Amino acid sequence: MGTDNPTNSPTLALRAVAMPAFANPHGDIFGGWLLSQMDLAGGTIASRRARGRVTTVAVTAMAFHHPVFVGDEVSCYAEIVKIGRTSITVKIKSVARRARTEEKITVTEGLFTYVAVNSEGKPRPVVEPEN
Repeated sequence: MGTDNPTNSPTLALRAVAMPAFANPHGDIFGGWLLSQMDLAGGTIASRRARGRVTTVAVTAMAFHHPVFVGDEVSCYAEIVKIGRTSITVKIKSVARRARTEEKITVTEGLFTYVAVNSEGKPRPVVEPEN
């Protein structure tokens, strides 16, 4: 049986600067780079909650609202929205701080699902938190 809304607020899980190596010839950052940053952020939160190794099993929602440009500082905020027997679903929002203007803008949002796994890569129950 899953638990809905086990946390109350998003946590800053990752911050990175978008560099030229991650951009197309027009200076827009590749969506795949941003997706990988979000996966790293969500995996960090899920691994901490699972108290061990997790693996990404699904990205069930992904929306690109605005482009990210070279020089933008990208912050990924993660929030656990559901915990199942072996799985953890994390909502991730990415905010870019524009290098030139200091404006902060939500650029992407996604829903990532991770499964807790043992040393052989087999699913294992998510450990209950200690009170």
